[in-house]
Amino acid sequence: MFVAGERADPDTVKHFEAKVGIPVVDHWWQTESGTPMCGLQLEDVGTVGGSCGLPLPGHDIQVLDPETKEQITEPDTLGSIAIKLPLPPGFMTTLYNNTERFKSAYLTEFPGYYSAGDAGMIDENGYIHIMERTDDAINVAGHRISTGLLEETVLIHPRVPECAVVGINDSLKGTSPICLFVSSGSPDEAELEQIRGEIIDTVRERVGAVAAMRVALPVEALPKTRSGKILRNVIRKIANGEEYKLPGTIEDATVVDGIIDVLGTMEK
Repeated sequence: MFVAGERADPDTVKHFEAKVGIPVVDHWWQTESGTPMCGLQLEDVGTVGGSCGLPLPGHDIQVLDPETKEQITEPDTLGSIAIKLPLPPGFMTTLYNNTERFKSAYLTEFPGYYSAGDAGMIDENGYIHIMERTDDAINVAGHRISTGLLEETVLIHPRVPECAVVGINDSLKGTSPICLFVSSGSPDEAELEQIRGEIIDTVRERVGAVAAMRVALPVEALPKTRSGKILRNVIRKIANGEEYKLPGTIEDATVVDGIIDVLGTMEK
């Protein structure tokens, strides 16, 4: 079973493999690529939860340090996903009537590479893990923290089927993570408070105190595109009091009203 869009967290992959009885392949691609870029599985490794597998032919995918622009060779080290030029057939070659914008948006950040705009890492098997958009990775008191890893940790909770972690401005640490979570089973206020505490404790235990996530807020639903991608950038801008624009692809714009109400209760 092939899945795409949002990153498939390990628990979801395990659940479907157990229920359906077939491998789940979380393949990765973009509109710009025109075709999947990752999805191959090694026979002796199989599916790895949270990973989209090996690159498909024609894609030399690497993890680069956003500061030094050099390739990161240490396994499981977060960096920027980039594809070494030349790009394979079928990949975008320009933007309509705007070649300069194409160059500046995709080919300038890492000379000699196509910048995918995603943050991720490569494990010891060579499998690629796409964790989040590079804009979603946060820097907490000088530590680069993956919001994808934080979300994966939050989703360990049996009562949390969906969540979104974003970074908000912090005068002391630069950025601090907050979590919006959807709960199952119609919990009352006391149960929601218990879930909130358990989420924060789990992040501290598994990720460490450096993550410093002290805010977890329950919401009825998360804003998404029609393809199922969570609009984290919109959530982040609302939380920081910045102007935002809803994309035309949003599935239900009324969900944003609930997000605004919930974030309005957050202590600044």
